[in-house]
Amino acid sequence: MGSTDLVSSRADTIAALGALADPVRLAVVSALAEGEQCVCDLREQVPVAENLLSYHLRVLRQAGLVATARRGRWVDYRLDGEGFSSLWASLAAAGVPLPGEPVATGRARPACEDGRPA
Repeated sequence: MGSTDLVSSRADTIAALGALADPVRLAVVSALAEGEQCVCDLREQVPVAENLLSYHLRVLRQAGLVATARRGRWVDYRLDGEGFSSLWASLAAAGVPLPGEPVATGRARPACEDGRPA
């Protein structure tokens, strides 16, 4: 992986984490975890104005976490499995412990030769 790929990967990871950091977007993700839904169904579960819901869905789409499918004049939204897999892989590659993995405790580096902390 070249330095440009690394920067792009980090930027994508940061964008995805930023998208998930908003309480409304997290509620949207939670609602979509139950399956594909149209905006009318999402509005019942995520009580925000329609224009705000559209904004939050766009942020999640741009972050690669939500995908769409047209159904006539309706647009259905679903979680993008590839986007989430990519996010989890990036986090794991960065050394972030994922759910179910042990979290390291204690000193990461040994003390200096003279006994001072590293």
